[in-house]
Amino acid sequence: PHLLDLQRDANRQISELKFKLVKSEQEVTTLEQNVLRLEGQVCRYKSASENAEKIEDELKVEKRRLQRELRSALDRIEELEVSNSHLSKRLEKLKANRNALLAQQ
Repeated sequence: PHLLDLQRDANRQISELKFKLVKSEQEVTTLEQNVLRLEGQVCRYKSASENAEKIEDELKVEKRRLQRELRSALDRIEELEVSNSHLSKRLEKLKANRNALLAQQ
C-alpha cells in the first residue's frame, strides 16, 4: 500500500508538472506574439516619427522662404509708397503752377 501511495503521488506530481509545462509554453507563445506585435508598433511609430520630422524640416524651409518673400514684398510696398508720395507732391506742384498761370492770364 505504501508503495502504491508513493506511485500515485508521483503520478499526480508528474501530471501537475506536465500541466504547468503546457501552461508555461502557452504563456511563452503569447509573450512572443506580444513582442512581435510591439516590435511592429515600434517600427510603425519610428517610421511615422521620421516622416513627421521630414515634414517639419520641409515646413521650416517653406516658412523661411515665405518670410523672405514677405520681407521683400513689404520693402517693395514701402518703395512704391515713397514713390507715390513723391509723384503726388510733383503733381500738386504742377497743378499749382498751372492754376497760377491761368490766374495770370
